[in-house]
Amino acid sequence: MEDFHQIVSHIAEFWGSDRTLHLHHPMFVHEFGDTAYVVKDGSDVAAYLFGFLSQTEPTAYVHLVGVRTPYRRRGLARQLYEHFISVALSRGCKKLKAITTPGNLGSIAFHRALGMEMIGTANEQGIPVVRDYAGPGQGRVVFVKDLL
Repeated sequence: MEDFHQIVSHIAEFWGSDRTLHLHHPMFVHEFGDTAYVVKDGSDVAAYLFGFLSQTEPTAYVHLVGVRTPYRRRGLARQLYEHFISVALSRGCKKLKAITTPGNLGSIAFHRALGMEMIGTANEQGIPVVRDYAGPGQGRVVFVKDLL
């Protein structure tokens, strides 16, 4: 829980602002802690991933992956994904899934570099988006990847 508190109290160091704070619910540590991972530099959380395994299909879902600004471009997010995928495969998952907003071009590039495919219908910028994924008028870029 100490790592979680450090993440939320320094959220802007991971995301540039507190815009994602509402997505950081403690249930990801309390209820899904076995699929929540951190990379530390001493006592500092350098990067983290909150994921969980679907209860309805053999799919691993990455909810959030964040890297503190000074630790970017070191492959930490990729390492966290690789670890999560390894755990997911060991638990029978066959697919990986993640989402982002259509305007988050850095996230889109990162997930495509991981070999993930975007599903949905192209928006005005040509980015595939699943309409209403996050609620009415809240389209999201949905990434999928077969793990087998």
